[in-house]
Amino acid sequence: MADWCRVNIMKLFRRRSFSHGVHPPAHKDGTAQIPIRRLPFAPQLILPLGQHIGAPAQALVKKGQDVVRGQPLAAAAGAMSVPLHAPATGRIREIKSMLTSRGSREPAIVLDVYEASTQEVLWREKRNLEELDQDQLLQAIQDAGLVGLGGAAFPSHIKLRVPEDKKVDTLIINGCECEPYLTCDHRIMLEYPDDLIRGIQLAMRASGTRRAIIGIEDNKMDAVKLLAERLRKASDIQVEAVETKYPQGSEKMLIKSLLNREVPAGGIPADIGVVVNNVGTLAALGRLLPRGEGLMERVITVTGSGVRRQGNYLVPLGTPIGFILEQAGYEGGPNEFILGGPMMGPAVSSLEVPITKGSSGLLVLNEPSIRAESRHRWPCIKCGRCVSACPMHLNPALLGQLALAGEYEEMAHDAHLNHCFECGCCSYVCPSNIPLVQLFRAAKAINREKAA
Repeated sequence: MADWCRVNIMKLFRRRSFSHGVHPPAHKDGTAQIPIRRLPFAPQLILPLGQHIGAPAQALVKKGQDVVRGQPLAAAAGAMSVPLHAPATGRIREIKSMLTSRGSREPAIVLDVYEASTQEVLWREKRNLEELDQDQLLQAIQDAGLVGLGGAAFPSHIKLRVPEDKKVDTLIINGCECEPYLTCDHRIMLEYPDDLIRGIQLAMRASGTRRAIIGIEDNKMDAVKLLAERLRKASDIQVEAVETKYPQGSEKMLIKSLLNREVPAGGIPADIGVVVNNVGTLAALGRLLPRGEGLMERVITVTGSGVRRQGNYLVPLGTPIGFILEQAGYEGGPNEFILGGPMMGPAVSSLEVPITKGSSGLLVLNEPSIRAESRHRWPCIKCGRCVSACPMHLNPALLGQLALAGEYEEMAHDAHLNHCFECGCCSYVCPSNIPLVQLFRAAKAINREKAA
């Protein structure tokens, strides 16, 4: 075969992607083909007031008050905040500091669920969406308590409100789900395509974008084909398959893969004419706004060692992870529990920690095997694997050495620490088992304290 022909064939079949990154085992087969199931209501729900980036919501209820499913429990505390709605009909037990996935205690509403209730949604605020202007639509999105359900929990109305000095043309919908084990977004695309498409259309109106691109990793071709078929008559929304590679789901990486645009250092996607949202977020938007409901539940992936009934579950917000494990048939053992994926999700130390708006999964990992792999740590051997893996083209080895030497300001000023979004690629490939991401997180925290 002629060289030019071989090159053209390679171009034809090459998936869109970005440079660097890693290819961890997917571990998705156990849940990817299992339909979403609804989890029963726990007897008690724990609802932190700070389930999003920004100011925590302000409680509207008091101890002993009866509430119905869908009722606002807490109001947004300003523009960079969202309200909180009752995931179940019940009675407020108390409002006190409770343990969260971040390891800290934060104010939370404790709700005792009425077991005899039908748990139908009894509180709605319906609007005629067709008559809403852009500002009114953004207000409706905030009132619904919507945040990024991919894990960041950034308020959706802020993300869709384009700054006055910016001009955007493209809405990118992130359907990559590049974290190992997680399959909730995959199932949402397969089971709720109409909600997703409706949510995309509303998000395009809210952001003022003229076109939308759904980016999906090529290990989910069933979702690519389904959505492409549903959108075959839509000229403004397209579906694109991208290479399966971590962290393809990072907004900067996905923008590079789909549009070949690069977000400037310290900038936001709107700087280059783009708004990015997760498929789960927009599916919730397309389902909740027409009904006039707030965000009360979300889909999570439950999987891992000793979980008999692995799968994707529709879970009321505030459900303690211990209750979820019980319902999923967890057999017990010396395991580690992670909320989210293994690359970026936080490990939790208590089974009372609740599912919040940003929780995309509950992963059970076998602790002895984790310890065996990470028990021995050696000095950096200058192999360069972390440099080759870093999607932001940083030098993690240098950053690690500066962190160990306490040169935190130099990390930020000379080695571009703040460009790191803590994806974990460097730690994943390091043969010396150096906890690079943990070092970077600690350095950022120390620099923030100094700045404050």
